Amino acid sequence: MRQIYPRCILAIAGYSKKIQLLPAEIRFLFKLKEFSNYIRNITSTRLIIFVAVFLIIFTNAAFFSNVLEVYPVSLKNTGFLISLVWVFAGFIVLFLSLTCYRYTTKPVLIAVLLVSSVTGYFMDSYNTVIDDSMIRNVVYTDVAESLDLLTVKLVLYFIFLGVLPSFLVYRIKIVFKPGWREVASRARLVGLTLLGVLVAIFMFSDFYSSFFRGHKALRYYANPGYYIYSTGKFITRLYSPDSYALRPIGLDARIPASDTHRELIILVVGETARYDRFSLNGYTRETNPLLKKENVVSFTNFWSCGTSTAVSLPCMFSVYGRSEFNNKKAQSTENVLDVLKHAGVNILWLDNNSSSKGVSDRIPYQNYKSPDTNPVCDIECRDVGMLSRLQTYINNHQRGDIFIVLHQKGNHGPAYYKRYPLKFERFTPVCRTSQLEDCSKEEISNAYDNAILYTDYFLSRVIRLLKQNNKHFETAMFYVSDHGESLGENRLYLHGLPNYIAPDTQRHIPAIVWFGKNFDDVDTRELLRKRNNKYTHDNIFHTVLGFMEIETTIYDRKMDIFRNSGGISCVL
Repeated sequence: MRQIYPRCILAIAGYSKKIQLLPAEIRFLFKLKEFSNYIRNITSTRLIIFVAVFLIIFTNAAFFSNVLEVYPVSLKNTGFLISLVWVFAGFIVLFLSLTCYRYTTKPVLIAVLLVSSVTGYFMDSYNTVIDDSMIRNVVYTDVAESLDLLTVKLVLYFIFLGVLPSFLVYRIKIVFKPGWREVASRARLVGLTLLGVLVAIFMFSDFYSSFFRGHKALRYYANPGYYIYSTGKFITRLYSPDSYALRPIGLDARIPASDTHRELIILVVGETARYDRFSLNGYTRETNPLLKKENVVSFTNFWSCGTSTAVSLPCMFSVYGRSEFNNKKAQSTENVLDVLKHAGVNILWLDNNSSSKGVSDRIPYQNYKSPDTNPVCDIECRDVGMLSRLQTYINNHQRGDIFIVLHQKGNHGPAYYKRYPLKFERFTPVCRTSQLEDCSKEEISNAYDNAILYTDYFLSRVIRLLKQNNKHFETAMFYVSDHGESLGENRLYLHGLPNYIAPDTQRHIPAIVWFGKNFDDVDTRELLRKRNNKYTHDNIFHTVLGFMEIETTIYDRKMDIFRNSGGISCVL
């Protein structure tokens, strides 16, 4: 075969006049042959450099586009921008040099290429970043949610930027130098690369001081650097010592003897809903036609703990505020549902989302994502299906207070058009793809607003159920979203950015409360005066305890939205 191949090239060259090949094209064929021989047997050092260059060129469009917004091409910035490419490539080379040895070279390079192709797609398409919270989302996201993110463009990224270069790496024969010569060659590569990086940083030290200190967010788009760092951070937290040792809280919780009325409270946890898309909050479109007919209070200045479900959901039920909260504390400390359980409250969690992220691990839990349990399903199972058997549950619990959590599918993106039945498609045309960048802003907004319209319907049905039980209970509904969403503003889509760089659209959320006629110890008029006060997920722990009239030393009345007439002081 090796002898036949050059002969074929010569035959083509000899026949060039008949097929009208130009001399330059003939030379290209010979060059191609030389290049194939060159890469067929390649040293590990050269392969590492080639992969690093490939990653810089093809998987970092989001990184460089964000850099150019801060440092636009100009005579002043040109030198720094060139050095930045050198430094970035140098860091990739350093990482690969320290992890790729004889038997790990191909596995490491293939893994980096495959993962970087996928992360490159999400950063290029949605301008999002892959931090430890996003990795936690990936780990805990179910298959159905993952399929919403599957697009033709993602497949193309994976094939052309992941699979094909990985296949070439797999087929290439790597030539390793004997003994210490290979170690010396690798040490020389590390030393020269490190020297080049340090020289570049020193030459443009003023720029790099600004880059590393004043524009930290730019580093989050570095592919593969930041997702590798974030993966390590996630694994370290996940397997840190005593991360699952549970610390009880509120063991003294009790329902006072003076509380002669039974409470029936439903907490609806929304998904990916934005404050500014609710007509109750001034949105020009009528997205809350049913709720506006009810005696509800909509809070206009409510903020989420995080920008993803994996962070916000455990945080809102935790005794720790956002400034203290982390995943380890959430896992190792009981939450407000445990405190209610200590007090003897009947608790139920119904879920039409991926999961409760560990919040409901110690209470009754029912999954409504399947037609086996949810009677209201078409292209997917609907939130309203969670109400189908609730009255039976209430009737079967003749003693004690009842607290129910309904975890919505809500506005989970990017397939907003799937989040509502067709009869709720009031705003058209809509975006009917998960590739949001291929849709107009109007189409994205229309699909998103239709999903808000369906949430309005769902909440009205919750209120109707509660009204049916007014005779025997003090009833109330509290709705609050887990986080917001970016819909293309500043080229940002979806959610999940770190809090300190996330736009308000990902953290400013809707919160709505409704009280039944027997809930007479809360002044609705006072709440209306407080509706513009600033609140956060930090308030929910104590507000729930106040709702249920639980006495415990862990309760802080100042953090209870409905019992503190002076407003809430909380840190954002």
